[in-house]
Amino acid sequence: MFWDDDQPGVVLLSIGATPTSDYTKNRTVRVDAHRAAILDEINAQSGVLPFILRLHTELLLGLKGKIFLGVMGACFVLAIASGIALYGPSMRRLKFGEVRHHRVAIVRWLDLHNLVGIVIGCWMLVVGSTGVLNAFADLTIKYWQYDQLADMLGKEAGRPRPETLSSVQQTADAAQALATGMKPSFIAFPGSIFSSASHYAVFMKGASPLTSRLLKPVVCDAATGRVVDSRAMPWYVTALLVSQPLHFGDYGGLPLKIIWALLTLLTIFVLGSGLVLWSGRILRARRLRDGGRR
Repeated sequence: MFWDDDQPGVVLLSIGATPTSDYTKNRTVRVDAHRAAILDEINAQSGVLPFILRLHTELLLGLKGKIFLGVMGACFVLAIASGIALYGPSMRRLKFGEVRHHRVAIVRWLDLHNLVGIVIGCWMLVVGSTGVLNAFADLTIKYWQYDQLADMLGKEAGRPRPETLSSVQQTADAAQALATGMKPSFIAFPGSIFSSASHYAVFMKGASPLTSRLLKPVVCDAATGRVVDSRAMPWYVTALLVSQPLHFGDYGGLPLKIIWALLTLLTIFVLGSGLVLWSGRILRARRLRDGGRR
């Protein structure tokens, strides 16, 4: 069960056929929070945008694609950092941002490449590094599950599912009483990937724009609703949670997303002009080599 701040008065439920069924095959429905009436079903896996998102995050290859993109993202960050380091020495005889229009095309490409690259260099570093963190998100969460979450569940994790479950409201109230000033972001039911067969896990979030991205898990006994354990997320999960909205420009709503889109177009120009410069260097080297043979 989870809540979307963009849909007030609506609760979203991710439902499996059985408590032990594959969670990737769950169906998601929207429920009116006041009347408990089902509004509609959300099909988040079909359509153009979900396809583009999967292409962007995993190349349609699952975890292997994410790891590959993470490695490529790290190379991208190194390339940008080295380009920033080289900008000063390469422009010591020129004014900042100067484009030599009187020179040949390849020189103009070089100047435009350097100009746009240095202007948006810090932004590319931020988006590239947060992209690397997101690429390894699955592995990060898995490590947290096997490390901190397993320790929070303790020996009780092996208990069977109780015949009678505590109400979700009672569990949420217990978590709310512990984490004052926070509100539930989502609740993992007993038997889901973020809990055990005998526990609920309530993930609380803050109220400010920044703290609303940070989560605090509260593990509750599934039979009684009492709090079993609660801890702050470790630094590596916090870094991941903060990086996700920063990578996609989610902090400032639509205006920031538009700025992110424009900066992305400039980044594509930097990459494209870099390919032009690289191919031009290869062609010149080949001509010189062929000329020397003659």
